[in-house]
Amino acid sequence: MIEEGLVDEDFIRNRTHNFEALKENVKGYSPEAMAPICGVPAETLREVAREFATAKGAMVLWGMGVSQHIHGTDNARCLIALVSVTGQIGKPGSGLHPLRGQNNVQGASDAGLIPMMYPNYQRVTDKAAHDWFEKFWNAPLDDQPGYTVVEIMGKSLAPNTDPHKVRGMYIMGENPAMSDPDLNHARHSLATLEHLVVQDIFMTETAWLADVVLPATAWPEKTGTVSNTDRMVQLGKQAIEPPGQAKPDLWIIQQIAKGVGLEWHYPGEHDGVAEVYDEMRQAMHAAIHGITWERLQRESSVTYPCLSEEDPGEPTVFIDHFATYDGRVHLVPADIIPANERPDRDYPFVLITGRQLEHWHTGSMTRRATVLDALEPLATASMCGADMQRLQVGPGDVITLASRRGQVTLRVRRDDGTPAGAVFVPFAYYEAAANLMTNPALDPFGKIPEFKYCAVAVHAGGELPSHAGFGANA
Repeated sequence: MIEEGLVDEDFIRNRTHNFEALKENVKGYSPEAMAPICGVPAETLREVAREFATAKGAMVLWGMGVSQHIHGTDNARCLIALVSVTGQIGKPGSGLHPLRGQNNVQGASDAGLIPMMYPNYQRVTDKAAHDWFEKFWNAPLDDQPGYTVVEIMGKSLAPNTDPHKVRGMYIMGENPAMSDPDLNHARHSLATLEHLVVQDIFMTETAWLADVVLPATAWPEKTGTVSNTDRMVQLGKQAIEPPGQAKPDLWIIQQIAKGVGLEWHYPGEHDGVAEVYDEMRQAMHAAIHGITWERLQRESSVTYPCLSEEDPGEPTVFIDHFATYDGRVHLVPADIIPANERPDRDYPFVLITGRQLEHWHTGSMTRRATVLDALEPLATASMCGADMQRLQVGPGDVITLASRRGQVTLRVRRDDGTPAGAVFVPFAYYEAAANLMTNPALDPFGKIPEFKYCAVAVHAGGELPSHAGFGANA
């Protein structure tokens, strides 16, 4: 793009910083040099680059395959540089769009469910933000970042002399005993806690390790909002009554707060959800001030930024500035960083984990759904035909995968879309939990584990587990 003059000179000059360093850095990464690494012919790389740069509007969408590496932050930085030098951001039909795995990942992040952030992405180390939230919540707040999930698991096994040792956990709607990397370590960590409370709608693998299980309600059984990748705040209304003793998350949290002496007062129906939302609206006033609860009742959904009730919401962001101190995007040159664990003679394959169309995340919900369980009832490992031939196995045969951390036995599925030398395993199956094998090495910036790359050995045969699934079609 740079060599052929396909960059947006006006955008670079007026809205970016550090372009010259980026330009110098990419000289060593020609399509010819990158083709063997990417597995894409150099001419195809050039063709796609030309199409992207010259399109009226072009956007980048990606999933966890970009971020779940020790160089995941650099991967994202490269995509930021790509759209910036071509001016494919800040206008309709353009931009960067990370595809979220759940319907409210964006909303949870917006609300501050990140250990180094207050709501609306204000850093806890920012004194002005820290002081504002201390006053807003009338409570002392730590001015240092907290720990991510993987780091917390390490801290629960820390010696008693560690002032940050974690002795108890309260887990809502998460299943780290299936979703964390290196599950033997994660499960040991959870089992070692002095006290573990799990709040969920089913008895997950994590819930079975808990001292206390609090039965929560599912999506159609409560009222609240979610925000998705396109920044649309959507209202969901309770449609059915919860079963048995299940209670809304908000009711449970307030009961715990009351029990520990906190003076929380959220009056109103549905356990004061409108009052809680209004508090969030005030905390995120720079983004959703104009999206009142009453407006959501009328309109069902509104896109932010939306700063007044007359504001229809802004479908496109970064039109004239970025959320940096100088309003410019700061380009960061990046180099190739190898995976933390590479294939070798003993572990010659690369393991890739992920989701299936039929089974979501750890399978605690979808594997209990009769139709979905009938479509994909068994744990499988996908391999290309050439690798299967070398291993002398056919579709449906039993194989055993092993890494330096754990192993699973499951059936093999032929999928020629899987690259040679790689194995893909969904992590939804407790009887063949892929994360027993994954590497907990973290990206130094984003603190995301390297779920998408670790070295494994593959052998024909093995003993399948005697139990599978949750009984829907067992």
